Amino acid sequence: MGKPYKVFISSVQKEFEQERQQLQQYLQEDALLSGFFLPYLFETDAAGGAAPDAVYLDEVAASDIYIGLLGAEYGYEDADGVSPTEREFDLASTEGLSRWIYIKGDNKTKRHDKEKAFINKVRDLLSYKRFADIDALKKEVYNSCIKFLKETGNISSQDFDNSLHEYAAIQDIDSDKVKDFVRVARAKRGFPLKETATVEKVLEHLHMLRDGQLVNSSLLVFGDKPQAFFPTATVKCGHFHGTTISKPLPDLKVFGGTVFEMAVEAVDFVLSKISLSSGTRAKKNQVDTQYEIPREVIAEAIINAIAHRDYNSSSSVQVYVFADRVEIFNAGELTDELDIEKLKVAHSSYPANPILAESMFLTGDIERFGTGMIDIFRLTAEAGLRSPEIDLSEGFKLILWRPSNDQATDQVTIHDNATDQATDQVTEQVTEQVTEQVDELIKRLILVTRASHSTKELMASLQLKHRPSFKENYLDPSISMGYIEPTELDSPNNPKQKYRLTDKGREVQAKLPKWIGKNTTTHDTTHDTTHDTIHDTTHGAEQVTTHDFRRIKTLPHRVALILIGEQSRADIMKALDLKNRSHFAKEYLEPALKDGIIEMTLPDKPKSKNQRYRLTKKGQALQKQLKS
Repeated sequence: MGKPYKVFISSVQKEFEQERQQLQQYLQEDALLSGFFLPYLFETDAAGGAAPDAVYLDEVAASDIYIGLLGAEYGYEDADGVSPTEREFDLASTEGLSRWIYIKGDNKTKRHDKEKAFINKVRDLLSYKRFADIDALKKEVYNSCIKFLKETGNISSQDFDNSLHEYAAIQDIDSDKVKDFVRVARAKRGFPLKETATVEKVLEHLHMLRDGQLVNSSLLVFGDKPQAFFPTATVKCGHFHGTTISKPLPDLKVFGGTVFEMAVEAVDFVLSKISLSSGTRAKKNQVDTQYEIPREVIAEAIINAIAHRDYNSSSSVQVYVFADRVEIFNAGELTDELDIEKLKVAHSSYPANPILAESMFLTGDIERFGTGMIDIFRLTAEAGLRSPEIDLSEGFKLILWRPSNDQATDQVTIHDNATDQATDQVTEQVTEQVTEQVDELIKRLILVTRASHSTKELMASLQLKHRPSFKENYLDPSISMGYIEPTELDSPNNPKQKYRLTDKGREVQAKLPKWIGKNTTTHDTTHDTTHDTIHDTTHGAEQVTTHDFRRIKTLPHRVALILIGEQSRADIMKALDLKNRSHFAKEYLEPALKDGIIEMTLPDKPKSKNQRYRLTKKGQALQKQLKS
């Protein structure tokens, strides 16, 4: 063994006096770690007559690893108002040291304002861990040390995807999936083996078979039933109407299968929950479509999560669609060589699962190594979307922001003159009556069907990849509901089979808006205009638009915004475009009553069928404020 790695322990000395000393002692006395790491504390150094700031910065520069303990206090500030801990962190960053950050407490912990700012600065750059006591701190430091020693080759280790599986056999590999892989890889990357190659030969070429034994990655890529070996190797997808995780949950799916199957189904899930617009149909048979977040961004984010997750973790990849964003989480971490800023520019690739990533590269699911995040930031910028955010507090979470209402309006082409606008207003009223019972995904298929299309053409128009999901969720329901019909009625499995709109389908298509989406924040401009100008005949009051109320994040405040005069529960739910009565009561109505924003017209008969609700003086003041 060579020279030990010098570890500089940085923190506010008074706040972390015990932790600093115990951490130093731990690294010096642990049977394994003491042979590789040499901890340094400023207070134990005999610095002679040197100035303290010069000493600690010189020691940082001479170290290999920086450990930062961040807590409630910011500490002593120099003439520029910067603490020694932050100075040390900045120098460690400049010198390229491995930086291990441990934050005491949670988001509710009271902290000095400058310490909050320092923590936010760190969070924007690095992965970090939290701890509550010295035992938890020692555990996290130990894990960081072992990870560092593996990455530097000081202790031998096998990556998850390169490790031999204890009992899996070649019979657990699906030969058809291997052939499909070879066919695609030959077309995409010039893969040298032919489709006639044996399963064993393909696996050996991909380093997935060693001495006749399968490695873990082979089961994730080609396994007949991958989850029989790795139950948590799944993608969990959820859809929420609001901006937080809350019940009722409109849709929750857990996707299994190979890494390719999980990725395709998860991408299609997200696309089914965000808004879709159609382009012109005038010049070609296939309709151009545009999702509010580009499909390439969604796919890259999900594939990145699947390829780089920590498969030793019991946590699945999680994909959540909210009203204002899409979150993709995986249990992996950035390597010491990377930070958030480096992900946004050209950088080397450090795949957590190299063999797995290579297989996804060969099929074209990963375009180029080290460019995925760059493409995500570039494509969202080109689409005019808010820049994505990365949260490293518990693994790796990527946040993709959906368009604001103003952005959605800018993306939609509207008619040029007042006559067209008035016509659109009337059309929109009819649209709601004709299409309100049509399932969201059926509308999308109707939107892109112009003449006669094959299944492949329809899927391409909708930018979908998973054929079974398309058939189950789009095509079959459209046929059974009488909106789409096959051209070869007597030969359903005919290879030349195509699909076209029925008269019923064309009637719906003619009245569909340009943008369609389920519970999204994007809307057709004409839809907003309609609600702005059409009045409720019962109450003689102008209805407030979906565009207006969805900018309000506090749900009871939405009630205050739309409530005019005295209205029934059904009236309010309709104005808010809500369907679930119990959810409305729990999340909107009851909190608004409790907060004194609204009141019952019959307070002594709360369950009366004649019950109405109206604004209190507090609610009236709030409504005025919200509208302004």
